[in-house]
Parts: sequence; structure tokens; C-alpha cells
Amino acid sequence: MPVHVIIDIKILNKDTYGEYIKKVPPIVKKFGGRYIARGGKITTIFGTWHPERVIILEFDNTEQVNNWLTSREYSEVSFLRETSTITNAILIESGPTP
Repeated sequence: MPVHVIIDIKILNKDTYGEYIKKVPPIVKKFGGRYIARGGKITTIFGTWHPERVIILEFDNTEQVNNWLTSREYSEVSFLRETSTITNAILIESGPTP
């Protein structure tokens, strides 16, 4: 079953983050990831969550996610995100729907 990575980003430095988002998509693709949503207008429906930017990635399994996050390729660019944003991310393992 597919797994999804949901990332909530607050941008602190647009230039550095812009460099990151240019370099990351081919790395995500190399490890089997697909972008489901990236940026765009966000409307809060319930609660008090007001994210600035949300990215949703889909992978076939958690192994692909782990391989992406621990890869040499990603480690060479992750500092760009780490130094230019406040980032929260979760992994959702999809299960059968009742």
C-alpha cells in the first residue's frame, strides 16, 4: 500500500529555499516518490492549522521514503531546507478503509 509524506513548511529565507526546491524533485523521483501536491492556495476547513506551504509526496512503501531521506543525494541538499525553513513532516502508512 502507498505511503504519504505530508510536509508543512514555514519559509524563512526564500532564496535558499528556492534553491532547495529546484534540486529536490529529481531526487524524490529517483527514490520512487511522486508529488501529489506542492504549494498552492491553502484553505483551513477545521481547526486552527494555517500552514504557509504544504507538500504531499507519495511513495510505494516506507523503505523508499527511508532510502530517499538517508541518501547521499538528499543529504547534499537537505541543509538548504534546514537553514531556510521551519519544517514539520509526518509519514502516513495507508491502510484498508473500513
